[in-house]
Amino acid sequence: MALPSAWSAMRVAVLSLSVVGLLSVRLVGAGQDSGSVIPAESRPCVDCHAFEFMQRALQDLKKTAYNLDTR
Repeated sequence: MALPSAWSAMRVAVLSLSVVGLLSVRLVGAGQDSGSVIPAESRPCVDCHAFEFMQRALQDLKKTAYNLDTR
């Protein structure tokens, strides 16, 4: 007797999870539509950002070392 109620509970759980999953996909898609989208070709990659950051940090260190040497 417990077996049919377990199956019906499983069906309800799977159905509710499917509904929640579909709703969350729609919400995520709606959130991405607002605002401007920049194509991937024109966005710099993460490595490029890291390289530029390290270049600026190295320039700052060189300036600081030069200022300390001149004092």
